Amino acid sequence: MSWLTNFVRPKIRALVRKTEVPDNLWDTCPACSKMIFHRDLEAAQRVCPHCGHHMRLPAKRRLETLFDEGVYARIELPKVVADPLKFRDQKKYVDRLKAARDKTGEQDAILVAHGRIGGMSAVVAAFDFEFQGGSMGIAVGEGLVAAAKLAVLQQATLIVVPASGGARMQEGILSLMQMPRSVIAAEEVKEAGLPYIVLLTDPTTGGVSASFAMLGDIAIAEPGATIGFAGARVIEETIREKLPAGFQKAEYLLEHGMVDMVVHRHELRATLIRLIGLLTEPKPRAEIVAMPMPQLEIPDAKA
Repeated sequence: MSWLTNFVRPKIRALVRKTEVPDNLWDTCPACSKMIFHRDLEAAQRVCPHCGHHMRLPAKRRLETLFDEGVYARIELPKVVADPLKFRDQKKYVDRLKAARDKTGEQDAILVAHGRIGGMSAVVAAFDFEFQGGSMGIAVGEGLVAAAKLAVLQQATLIVVPASGGARMQEGILSLMQMPRSVIAAEEVKEAGLPYIVLLTDPTTGGVSASFAMLGDIAIAEPGATIGFAGARVIEETIREKLPAGFQKAEYLLEHGMVDMVVHRHELRATLIRLIGLLTEPKPRAEIVAMPMPQLEIPDAKA
């Protein structure tokens, strides 16, 4: 009986037991609702292979896709007061910060890194939407200032990749003060004669779009990204009119001159390399070969 219980029964159960399939092997495209194998989606940089919808890309993954061979060095950002206003709604702000830090493994909603893009020096400040919707508080403002200073120090291109719902309400006026600070930081890069490029991703709204995000020398947007200040519903309720189709989408802004180009995620790195090269090396990158001029025969006027 012991032999049957300890040996035969487990073998039989192992044969008939259903194989457990992890729940996270498949993702659903929010645009076309088709299932995508998680490895295929990651290989496609989270762009739906069926409809081309650009899903949100984590900040670390964004840095990997932009820098040469995915190699970059992050900088430590200045420490700030965690809860300057002792804010509390349904939860304490400090508890919300702790939950966001545990979820993302980051101290706040911005990552600043430097390295090379196409062999040229670049500093990238990327927003992490998973951290409280990428909202801009004191820490984000300090991160943007640090990124600008590093770009000037290294004589490098500054690339900012916002993905944010706007200013962080739990920090009140202190979060709104980051708007002029970020504008000044961007101007310092421009005054140093360095390129300032903004890559607008979904979403770029609120105080972020009303400050540094729309001041780039070149404004690039990903397809389908929502870019604007107030939400479409709020605008419709305010003006009491129906907004046009595709309002606040990247393609709509391109048609109306608010962004310079809409670039597919798979082409972003090549586009940035070309733009950085044009902005930092205006001279030809190769030797100019003089072409011999053909000899023209001038007919005799007396003939």
